[in-house]
Amino acid sequence: MAVPPAILVLGPTASGKSALAVHLAERFDGEIVSVDSAQVYRGMDIGTAKPGAAERARVPHHLLDILDPTERYSAALFVRDAATMAADIRARGRIPIFAGGTMLYFKAITEGLSALPHAEPAIRDELAFRAARDGWPAMHAELALLDPVAAARIKPHDAQRVQRALEVHAVTGRPLSTLQGLRRTPCATLARALAVALLPSDRARLHAAIAQRFDTMLEAGLVDELRALRQRYDLAPALPSMRSVGYRQAWEFLDERIDLAALRMRGIAATRQLAKRQVTWLRAFSGAAFDSLDRNVTANVERFVGERLADARAARSIL
Repeated sequence: MAVPPAILVLGPTASGKSALAVHLAERFDGEIVSVDSAQVYRGMDIGTAKPGAAERARVPHHLLDILDPTERYSAALFVRDAATMAADIRARGRIPIFAGGTMLYFKAITEGLSALPHAEPAIRDELAFRAARDGWPAMHAELALLDPVAAARIKPHDAQRVQRALEVHAVTGRPLSTLQGLRRTPCATLARALAVALLPSDRARLHAAIAQRFDTMLEAGLVDELRALRQRYDLAPALPSMRSVGYRQAWEFLDERIDLAALRMRGIAATRQLAKRQVTWLRAFSGAAFDSLDRNVTANVERFVGERLADARAARSIL
């Protein structure tokens, strides 16, 4: 088997994957590409746990701060950018290290994108107008006639998914449920990457780390960060950037819909749910898994990666 020309570092939130990626980049002469759907946005630093100046000074980081929070990003755009970054980094004789927690993006570069169409703003706007007039349950009832399989999986008040299912049908004339299993060819370079996943062996300790990190974000000024963003940009809570965990709850706080205690409680709960989804996805992932709570995890991953890279060089791979 050809040795992979890139390294993927995956893990749930608060598992230590960012620090591990920096260590691997320093050890194996690599550069880091962020796989995070929120870290692409400028000004969203605290709530996304974006690498700071110290980390960026140690190792080059890519796909950070490339968009304003009013803009939209997608898995398709990430695949395009990821392929470009991998080629550029390899052209410098270094190893691309993709690290983050947006599992959809990892799936897209390793397994290929879904065959679903891109977003159509005009159709989305029309659907949003009709939903404001008739309500999302009525839109869900319409979906049940067009695509009963998708409607059975989507709750009537899940506006984002109802809208997307109706949009797909409007664009393609085909039900979302018949297109979801179809995939385009993955990025050949990254589909062969060496993947390591950090999986915590103790859920309680992961939950404690999540709570501690969210408290740190609050103390560092998450609310003030969002307040400044709302003053600088024309933001709305429905934007993808503002649906990110932490920012969504901070938005409710700034609108005086919840108090600080509720912000903390809801933010931690939402982060736990995110981590649960990430862990579920990772348990079905085919890469090498390591216990993120093992005190020797960094050394263990370094040894594993080093052995695979040595095998690659011995096999005269394209590294």
